[in-house]
Amino acid sequence: MEGLTRRLGVPDAVVVGLGSMLGAGVFVVFAPATAAAGGPGLLVALAVAGLVAFCNATSSARLAVRYPESGGTYVYGRERLGPFAGFLAGWGFVVGKTASCAAMALTIGAYLWPGRARLVAVAAVVAVTAVNLRGIGKTATATKVLVGVVLAVLALVATTGLVGGGFTPARLGGPGDVGAHGVLAAAGLLFFAFAGYARIATLGEEVRDPERTIPRAVPLALGVVLAIYLVLAVVALGVLGADRLAGSAAPLADVVTAAGLPGLAWVVRAGATVAVTGVLLSLLAGVGRTALAMARRRDLPHALAAVDAVHRVPRRAELAVAAVVALVVAAGDVRGAIGFSSCTVLVYYAITNAAALTLGRDPARRLPVRLLAALGLVGCVTLAVSLPAATILAGAGVLALGAAWYALRRRLGR
Repeated sequence: MEGLTRRLGVPDAVVVGLGSMLGAGVFVVFAPATAAAGGPGLLVALAVAGLVAFCNATSSARLAVRYPESGGTYVYGRERLGPFAGFLAGWGFVVGKTASCAAMALTIGAYLWPGRARLVAVAAVVAVTAVNLRGIGKTATATKVLVGVVLAVLALVATTGLVGGGFTPARLGGPGDVGAHGVLAAAGLLFFAFAGYARIATLGEEVRDPERTIPRAVPLALGVVLAIYLVLAVVALGVLGADRLAGSAAPLADVVTAAGLPGLAWVVRAGATVAVTGVLLSLLAGVGRTALAMARRRDLPHALAAVDAVHRVPRRAELAVAAVVALVVAAGDVRGAIGFSSCTVLVYYAITNAAALTLGRDPARRLPVRLLAALGLVGCVTLAVSLPAATILAGAGVLALGAAWYALRRRLGR
C-alpha cells in the first residue's frame, strides 16, 4: 500500500488548523449564536464551546500520535471501538464535511457575485481542488497566505471597533434572562466554527515526527483561535449591542460601519471571501484523506485508495469529493448543507472521545486526559441534542442511511 509523504512541521500543521477554523464561522456565527443565547449568553456559550473543543483537541492529539495516518477518527474509532464505530465516524465526517464544503463554496459565490453565486461556487471548488492536487506542501503554502490575510482583516475589525468611538462596555452585559438551553444551542453553533483543528489529525500521515508535532499543533491552533473569537465577540457586542448583532447578516462588516468607517466594509467582505477560500482549501484536503482511509479498508470503493505517484496525494478521492461538492452546490443551499453537518461533526467528536477513553492514563501528560475525554464525550452529545429539531433529524437521517449501507455491505460480504 503506497503511503503519503511526511512534509508538515509544527508551524505548517498549525497554519492548516487556523486556515480551517478562521473561515466563514468567524464572519457569521456570532449573529445566530447571539439570537439563541442573548448578549450575556454569547460569551458563556463561547466559553462552553471552547471547553468542549479543547477536550476534543486533547483526545484527537493523543489518538493521532498513536495512529499517525490519514483518516482521523475513522481510524481511531475502528482501532479502538470496532469497525462500525470507525465507519460511522468516517461516514459522518465525509458526508457532513462534503456538505460543509458546498456551503463554503456557496458563501464565496454570495460574496463575490451574488447574481451568479452557484457558478462562482463551482469555479472555486475547481480552483481549490487544483491546488490540493499539487500536493500537501502547496496546500500548506497557500493556506499560510490566506491565514495571513484573514488575520490582518480581523485585526482591522478589532482595532476599528475598540478605538473608533462606537465601543460601549455597558452593552456587554445586556438585558435578558438567558436560559441554559439557549446557551447550549449557541455553543453548538459556535463549536462548528472551532471544528477545523481535526484537519491536523486527518493529515496525520503527512506530518513529520507526529509524536511531537500533533500534540503541539492541535492545542496551539485551538488556543489562538479561541483568543481571536473572544476578542471579536467582545468587540461585536460592545459596538453593536445584542439586538443589532443578533439580526446582522454581516456582523464584522457592520462593526466597522458602526464604528464610523463604512468605507472599510468592503475590506472586511473581501477578507471573508479569502477566509472561506482558506477553509475550503483545508476542508477538501481533509475530506479527501478520510475518503482515502475508508477506501483502503473498502468502506468506500477501493478505486479511491490510489495515491498519485508524482505529487503523493489521493487524487481519485479528492476528485470524487470535488465532484460531489459541485453537485451539491448546483442543487442545494447553504442552510440545508450546514444543517445536518453541525450534528454529524458532534457525533464524529463524540466517537473521538469514546476512543480516547480506551487509551488509559498517559503518564507523560500532566493534564487529566481521561477526565477531559469524558467531558468531551458528554459535551458533544449535549450540544448535539440542543441543536434545532430539524438539524437533529437531518443529521440522524444521514447517519442512519450510512448505517444501513454498512449493514447491507456486511451481509453481502463486501
